[in-house]
Formats: sequence, structure tokens, C-alpha cells
Amino acid sequence: MNIDLKFDEKGLIPTIVQDYYTRQVLILAYMNKESLAKTIKTNLATFWSRSRQELWTKGETSGNFLEVVKIDYDCDQDALLVEVIPKGPACHTGHTSCFFRNYYTNSKITPGNVNILNTITKTINERKENPSEESYTNYLFSEGIDKICKKVGEEATEVVIAAKNENKKEIADEAGDLLYHLEVLLAQSNMNMNDVYRILEKRHGKKSEIKRLGKAKRGSI
Repeated sequence: MNIDLKFDEKGLIPTIVQDYYTRQVLILAYMNKESLAKTIKTNLATFWSRSRQELWTKGETSGNFLEVVKIDYDCDQDALLVEVIPKGPACHTGHTSCFFRNYYTNSKITPGNVNILNTITKTINERKENPSEESYTNYLFSEGIDKICKKVGEEATEVVIAAKNENKKEIADEAGDLLYHLEVLLAQSNMNMNDVYRILEKRHGKKSEIKRLGKAKRGSI
């Protein structure tokens, strides 16, 4: 590639590794020109170990490889962002991310972001693998797909009613219920939100096609 990346005096460039699906930051590591070239050739994240002074492909001993989706660089061309699909925990401690310890949290705000969907997915899968009698999720699994589908339909209807009533709080509440039950349905079908993300990505890349009546065809956004 004809991009003049700026490696430091030791020939290294800091590299942030991010989960392509969850957007969670996994690792801060370093690459040199050789490890970057190997990463691109193999599509497996490979770094330069400053402690061992050698190349290392993440997962070569643990099996927790990082399959590369894309590599971006910053505005100053002196840092990389590598988006990956992890094949297991990224941290040598067994944690999903090396950044598993909190240093500070602003207690004055209650932020919400896409990570809550990942947390809910993880909890639902844990309930599926380790049933609990007190769990509403396990109740749904025990009732089966018909019950789950019914709940998805009910929650979707409640979202519509809340929207018709122009009540933003109710819309948010009911939309949250709908997303939860939808995730249970996906888990029951041995799927997850990543399957949905792939479809949305595919559709978003298409050019909109308009029918005579002005309705967009299914498959385009």
C-alpha cells in the first residue's frame, strides 16, 4: 500500500484492536512493518512483542486468534485501528478484553449504548446453557418458540401503541421489551444479533430501488 505510515524511532506503531461486532476495545499492542505485512497476508492479527523482541500472532499458543476484518489509520498516520472477529478471549488472563478493570466512572450520568445488547445476549445464552427456575428467560425457553413468537408480537404491538400515543418514555420502555424478546427468539433459533447485523450491512450497501407507487423494495434502505 502507498500509505506513508509513521512508525516511531523503534520502528513501531501503536495498534488498537477492536471487536468488529461488539465494538469493544480488546487490546493495545504494537506493530512493525513486518508484523503489519504478515497480518495483511494471513488476515490474523500479528504484533511485535516488545518484551520478547519477536513477532507474535495472537492465538498461536492459546488458539484465540483474531481474524482481521479491516485496518484503519488515524489522521496523523501514526496509529492503527484493527477491527477483528475474536476466536476467544483476547486477554491472556481469560477476559474478553485487556481493559476489564474500571479506573473511573462518572456517577452523575447513566450512559446507555450498544454494549447493553451484547450483555443481554451473553446473559440469555448463559440462561440457555445453565437454566434457573427463577429466570423469566428460562420460562420462555421452556415454553418454546410459539410462546416466544407470541411475546415478540405483543411487544411489537405495544411499541406501535406507544408511538401512536406519542409517549416517548413508553416507546423506549416497550422498544426495550421488544429487543429483549427478539434476542430470546434469536437464541432459541441458535442465532444472535450478529446475524441481523450482517443482513443490515448488506442492505445498507445497496442502492434504493423504488417501485411505481413510491415504496422501496425489500432489500434496500
